[in-house]
Amino acid sequence: MSKNRELFRLTSVKALEGLRLRLSYADRARFVVDLKDWIGSTKALRALRDPARFSTAKLGAWGRTIEFGDGGIDLAGDNLRNLAIEQAGGVGHERIWNWMHSNDLTIDRAAEVLGISRRMLIYYRNGEKAIPRHIWLACVGWESLHKHGAAA
Repeated sequence: MSKNRELFRLTSVKALEGLRLRLSYADRARFVVDLKDWIGSTKALRALRDPARFSTAKLGAWGRTIEFGDGGIDLAGDNLRNLAIEQAGGVGHERIWNWMHSNDLTIDRAAEVLGISRRMLIYYRNGEKAIPRHIWLACVGWESLHKHGAAA
C-alpha cells in the first residue's frame, strides 16, 4: 500500500463528548477533531446532533471512512485528517488542491510559481508531507498578485 493510502487509512475511532472524534491513522498519527461546526452547518449531517447517533461512530470499509449508525452517514478519513490539521493550526492538504483548482493551475505551473519541484508540490497536495506555512503564504501572495495582474 502506498504511503499516501496509509496517511488516510484510519485504524481506530472513538466518539467523544461535544461532537468530537479521536482518530488514529495507519501512519500512527493521532488527532482529535471537533465536528460541531461542520455538523451544525451541514444539512446532511443534522442527524449527528443527537449524541446517541454520534456515539455510534465506527470504522468503515478498509478504514477509509467513519460511519455512523447503519452507515447512512459517513465521513471520509482524508477530509477528517485535513480538518484536524487545520484545527491544530496547520495547513491542510486540501488548501493546495483548492488553490490550484481556483487558479486553473497545472502541477507544473503551480510548482513553477511557488519555486518548488513538481514532486514536492505533489507531496504537499496529496498530504504526504506537511505544508510549511511559507508555502501556503506564497500561494496566497501569488493569488493576490495574479488577480491584480502583477504575478508572473
